[in-house]
Amino acid sequence: MTSPFLLHLPTAKAIPVIANLPHSGLLIPPEMASQLQPHQHLPNQDWHLDKLYDFLPSLGITVLQAVYSRYVVDLNRSPKQPLFGNFWQAVIAEKTAFNVSLYQTTPSPLEIQQRVEQYYQPYHHQLQNLLHQAIEQFGKVYLLDLHSFLGLIEDEVCLGNGNGKTCSDRFITLVEDAFGSKGYQVVRNKVFSGGYITQHYGQSPQVEALQIEVRYPVYLDAQQLDQAAVPDWDVPEFDRAKHQFEAVFRHVVDAVLQDENNRVG
Repeated sequence: MTSPFLLHLPTAKAIPVIANLPHSGLLIPPEMASQLQPHQHLPNQDWHLDKLYDFLPSLGITVLQAVYSRYVVDLNRSPKQPLFGNFWQAVIAEKTAFNVSLYQTTPSPLEIQQRVEQYYQPYHHQLQNLLHQAIEQFGKVYLLDLHSFLGLIEDEVCLGNGNGKTCSDRFITLVEDAFGSKGYQVVRNKVFSGGYITQHYGQSPQVEALQIEVRYPVYLDAQQLDQAAVPDWDVPEFDRAKHQFEAVFRHVVDAVLQDENNRVG
């Protein structure tokens, strides 16, 4: 079995920032593929965020990236019963976000439990370990939960901190200002106030967790988004956004390092 995650360690001096990409994986295991409806399109995935954010390790940021599709297991859902059901609530979705049935053969309770054990638990175990290591080294850690979307709202970037519960107002303002400085239209806690990962790990007083949602057309070709296919990443929109985002996150990193120096000093 392919590992359920890729770990990208910093290529510059490590800083107390961990980026998490729970929905950018696209891999479907063969045993699940055989259960899906024929020619089933799997929408609402965080297309190509692994490529969009591949500069993060060069800024000293540790990156944890999912390998498997959110339809195998949704890493941003609470591992509570029912494990199989609603797209927006269950670890394993029965239908797409558009209420289209996924399966011609419904996975058994044993298969569902096996998916949780093989794909969900190892990922969260790794994320927990990374957070603990960063806290031991730095005293605190910033967790950036990175996502993308199309529907529900029209805003370009939505920052979510559980309406003030998962990170400080100082930190969310810092990120908001960094995106705003590059001309992006940013909102806070508008529909996307932070999913399970942000809410769960942000409970720790040593963790400042922030969900960052980016609207697809910010970095993808809008004309491709109505097609039942994975959109291309080799498009001008992608290159432009990546260049801008690198400046945004460099600004965030500089501010975090300044805060760290002030705290230690």
